Parts: sequence; C-alpha cells; structure tokens
Amino acid sequence: MRFLNISKRYGENQVFDRFSLEVPPSTILAVVGPSGEGKTTLLQMASGLLQPDEGTIEKEEGEQGEISYLFQEPRLLPSSTVYENVGLAIRSSCKERREREARALHYLGIVGLKESLSLYPHQLSGGMRQRVAIARAFAHQCNLMLLDEPFQSLDIKLKYSLVHAFIRLWEECPKTTLFVTHDPKEAILLGDAVCCLGDPRQPLLYQKINIPRNARNIGDASLLALEAKLVETLVKS
Repeated sequence: MRFLNISKRYGENQVFDRFSLEVPPSTILAVVGPSGEGKTTLLQMASGLLQPDEGTIEKEEGEQGEISYLFQEPRLLPSSTVYENVGLAIRSSCKERREREARALHYLGIVGLKESLSLYPHQLSGGMRQRVAIARAFAHQCNLMLLDEPFQSLDIKLKYSLVHAFIRLWEECPKTTLFVTHDPKEAILLGDAVCCLGDPRQPLLYQKINIPRNARNIGDASLLALEAKLVETLVKS
C-alpha cells in the first residue's frame, strides 16, 4: 500500500500536506503520534471510508477487497454468544456452514476461548471481549487489516497477552496491516516498521525493525534505544 502525495484538511487544520508513505505487502506498520495528528485519518483513508483532498492511495492486487477493522472497543453483538459473534461476521464470506464453524472454532481456540463459546458479551471480562474481537477480525477473510488502538485501556498483563495472541494469529496468515497505538512498546513488539506522525509533510520518524517478532525482548538494548528515540520524538512533536 502506498500513500502518494496525499493532502487532507479539516477546516484550518492541515493534517496531511503532500504526504507520502509506503507499507510493504504482508507487513505490519505501527503508527504512533500525538492526538490529532492524523493516525485515525490515515486508517480511514486506507479503508476507503475517507478520501484525501489530493493525492492517491495505491493498493497491491493482494490488498484489494475485504478489510478487517479492529477498534479499541470490541463492538460485539450483545444478544449473540461468543461463537455467534464470530460466525455471523464471516457468514457473507464463508457460505458453507461446516467451513464457517471450523473457521470460527479455529480462531476462537487460538485466542483461548474454546471453553466460552456459549457465553454472552455481558458474561465476559473486558479482555475476553477483546479476544472475541481479535478472533472475529482474523476469521473474516480479508486482504487488509486496520487496527485503531485495540489494546488501550487494558492492564499491562492482559495487554501483552493480547498482543502475543494477535502476533500468533497474524503470523499464521500475514496480511498488510496498519496498527495505530499510543504505546511505543506495543509499536516495537508488533511492527515490521514504526512510523511517527506529527508533521503534515513527512513522518517525524520511520524506522524498520529487523529483529524477528518472536525473538523480540523489550529489554533488548537496540529495542530500548528505539523506544527512547520514539518517546523523544513524541515529546518534541
């Protein structure tokens, strides 16, 4: 996916001004930046919900079509069970009932909810509800995945449990992914590259991360240095 010379203005606020950015196919770009500097706008333009005032957004052939959008709130159907919330979301793309059942069970199993299929959202903890949302996002057959701070407002133990569940699912079926977060540690654990917004014309920081995700340790000296660089960039922006 390529954002080529895009511009977007809200009244007097010039969010992007001939801004360009590339996300290589089947990679995760972690996007950080201060509030109001275009993170959600970038996701909305990637999804097609919002059009740039100028410029173009190019998608590779494998990125066309269906999109999964994972939000901060799980947005589950309150009158449907855990299993039904995932099954209903994939009904249009997975017509055969047995295939749909197997797909839903597979992804719910990976996020550790196979024993909770008959429970309703009000019977689940916040973390369990977000696990359902993650399973649903991956069960839905898509070519592009967009995440808008899905792990915010969770305690640190639960947050990193969900981060690792997400990584396990993503590595099973890699797809081009834009991941917005306010947390530099999340960005470093998940991203193939990290981009910091804050200047309408160009990223304040763009850094590839060459350490394989399953080998990343947040205490690693090079990752700590990148985190410090990200924090410094955010503070100065």
